[in-house]
Amino acid sequence: MRRQTKEVRIGSVTIGGSHPIAVQTMLNVPVGDIAGNVAQARRVAKAGCQILRVTVPTPADAAVVAAIKEAVDIPLVADIHFDYKAALAAIDAGADKIRLNPGNIGADENVAAVAKACNAKNIPIRIGVNGGSLEKHILAKYGAPVPEAMVESALYHIRLLEKHDFDNIVVSIKSSNVPRMMAAYRLLSARCGYPLHVGVTEAGTARMGLLKSGMGIGGLLLEGIGDTLRVSLTDDPETEVRAGFDILRAAGYAVAGPELISCPTCGRTQYPMQTIAAEVERRLAADGFQKPLKIAIMGCVVNGPGEASDADIGIAGGKDEALLFVRGQKVRMLRGDIVGQFVEEIYKL
Repeated sequence: MRRQTKEVRIGSVTIGGSHPIAVQTMLNVPVGDIAGNVAQARRVAKAGCQILRVTVPTPADAAVVAAIKEAVDIPLVADIHFDYKAALAAIDAGADKIRLNPGNIGADENVAAVAKACNAKNIPIRIGVNGGSLEKHILAKYGAPVPEAMVESALYHIRLLEKHDFDNIVVSIKSSNVPRMMAAYRLLSARCGYPLHVGVTEAGTARMGLLKSGMGIGGLLLEGIGDTLRVSLTDDPETEVRAGFDILRAAGYAVAGPELISCPTCGRTQYPMQTIAAEVERRLAADGFQKPLKIAIMGCVVNGPGEASDADIGIAGGKDEALLFVRGQKVRMLRGDIVGQFVEEIYKL
């Protein structure tokens, strides 16, 4: 059962409660390249990104916030480290959410200033705890970034905001170690009712990063933990967005767009199934196809219509041909341009 959390509104998107789990990413163009950031923001918007984050190291860098807000209609999070004046500038520039750790921005009056500015505009703050950068006093107490230390850090930052009558809070508690990350989120979930942003930080390149994120994020989602997510990859932000939706779908959540299922092939396969599957997936993605269809591409008639009987549409290969089936019913054989004919049939549904 999905864990019920406090509802938090981020621009046009609300997370927490029973609201859908939102997929987000972060731009990785140098902050001074405003045109590059705007162009990348447009690309991730096309990919379906629901919440977008951009770094704002200094008050002057808040110019990127205003430029992105003009270009795309996605809630925008300003990522702040150390300089509370950068947070105030980002709020003035139109940020929909601030990501900062209040313990890192200096004196208590700095925390009070940011909390007051956010309260005035109903802008939430995400506290982002990272296992690799815990406070010295907490690390000294536990000796290592164990889950209990990460939770104590999160609660410490939460109290700094609540002290100033601020409770419009989202929390993340990430680690690059999947078991540690999952244990930390479980502990935090039991101790606070704020919505949780889940993710595996520094997950790596696409190969290992997707595995770690699928295990960590997907595992928590299956336990009902998580209100928004980011798949952190050493890759393009668009790849992160697509991976986020794939994880949601794999965890059983309704996601816009098609789901492609395909068998691993074996010695019975008599047509170029791997090439066909990759090309069908590429064409549908390039076209922005959004119908929520289950599409099957199977290697042979042995595991075709039978094993994929719950698919909306599919093909099963023969020698230089493929059997087309729709919702378990055999329709006809496709020969020649199998991909083109199959995609055409998909669009008819």
